[in-house]
Amino acid sequence: MGREIISLQAGQAGNQIGAQVINTILTSPFKGLYNPENIYVSKDGGGAGNNWAQGYSAGEKVYDDLMEMIDREADGSDSLEVSTVMAASTTTLRYPSYMNNDLVGIIASLIPTPRCHFLMTSYTPFTGDEIDKAKSIRKTTTLDVMRRLLQPKNRMVSTTSTKSSAYISCLNIISGDVDPTDVHKSLLRIRERQLANFIPWGPASIQVALTRRRGMGAGSNRVSGVMMANHTSMASLFKRMIHQYDMLRKRNAFLEQYKKEEMFADGLDEFDDARRVVAELQEEYLAAERPDYIDYGGE
Repeated sequence: MGREIISLQAGQAGNQIGAQVINTILTSPFKGLYNPENIYVSKDGGGAGNNWAQGYSAGEKVYDDLMEMIDREADGSDSLEVSTVMAASTTTLRYPSYMNNDLVGIIASLIPTPRCHFLMTSYTPFTGDEIDKAKSIRKTTTLDVMRRLLQPKNRMVSTTSTKSSAYISCLNIISGDVDPTDVHKSLLRIRERQLANFIPWGPASIQVALTRRRGMGAGSNRVSGVMMANHTSMASLFKRMIHQYDMLRKRNAFLEQYKKEEMFADGLDEFDDARRVVAELQEEYLAAERPDYIDYGGE
């Protein structure tokens, strides 16, 4: 998968690092991390600073130059999954309605317990901009989108589901020309087909938020969706991490460099504590699949 990193540093309200710092970075050993063509510094070497009035006018003057740099970098990226998901996930914030219009409200409904807070995402349809025919041929009805969001192949995290794996919570953000009655019918079809298995101790329902189409959308009939879900299959990811760590620890791989640091002078207890935390997290996700999870940890 291609790499996708776009770093923005904008000066305002005390965050203005100035041309001197930028020039220092470009002459430091870290200069290889940055493309000089994509670094913008004001011609006069300064900027708006904390003068809010000047900030508006200064921003308008450099807007085109900055967007040209960002667009050029994005055009050269062959894999924009992260940007696509982030843009879709924040549509309810950028185009607020009566629900899901702030980040706290979205997260609160997805994380019923503090420790099980690792969310996974799915997005559909993913079609390259250069494949024009695919956009018009592939069906993107509301039901198709909601059904594909539940398919493991569209998840953006590699987990292994078992028969007991279940959704703790699930939120679908659907963008496009969507009729609310189609959403209701789609939810009924998904329930009838048992396409989504939920934990036994919580509500077994998919939350749905409808949003406006983004400015850079496709045809008028296109429907897209992103799913943010809390799923117990995350336990398999932590299990794999623990296994990989145990294999490296058994061989004492890469540990010599850590032993040279002051915080590891008395031993490698930090690693052992971190492993224990991950193991406990794996156990809690597995416990969330059982009806008695409410009593978990209360003994």
